[in-house]
Amino acid sequence: MLHSQNGPVPCHRSLEPVFIVLLVCTGNICRSALAERLGRAYLGELLGDRAAGIRLASAGTQAVVGSGMHPDSALVLQGLGGDAGDFRARQLVERMAVDADLTLTMTRGHRQEVLSLAPRALSRTFTLREAADLIGMVEPDAELAGNGLTERARALVGAMNEARARRQGGAADDVPDPIRCPPEFHLEVGEAVAASLLPVLARLAAV
Repeated sequence: MLHSQNGPVPCHRSLEPVFIVLLVCTGNICRSALAERLGRAYLGELLGDRAAGIRLASAGTQAVVGSGMHPDSALVLQGLGGDAGDFRARQLVERMAVDADLTLTMTRGHRQEVLSLAPRALSRTFTLREAADLIGMVEPDAELAGNGLTERARALVGAMNEARARRQGGAADDVPDPIRCPPEFHLEVGEAVAASLLPVLARLAAV
């Protein structure tokens, strides 16, 4: 850990040989909760025992701490092949943003809130839709430095960050909040999350 005049400054990277993906929304009971559990199910199918090499976690900027997944989002998740199980909402804290190898937020506002906690995480913090676009801009046969999944996945995130200069973001990068909306909107949001998240995870799993 580094130190400054104001005390210790958290450093990025745990020593564990895993790649950590953090998913962030507001309450952590709809969008990011669905993304976490859908992503876990998808990686389990894709990688089997090797899925432990990519750890998915989620949190909310104004989390309904301790609450289970919203029932409408849980139903959408089930239809997409995931299971809410024992999910409980968590509040986003600095340590999560510092430790994450890749942070995917549901909106640009959430991205700013993550960066207010961990400014040095800029190069590895994206909106979910932004990340899906950027990962598609990295050539499939791009050389990724490192040994093992974790190091190569970190190199892929670095390549995504470099591609940012070639992309213009905007309101379309935001996945809307379905809270207090009808079940049909939860379905629309869940499908939007899946459409961006699964290609990102597939590319990470393939490094």
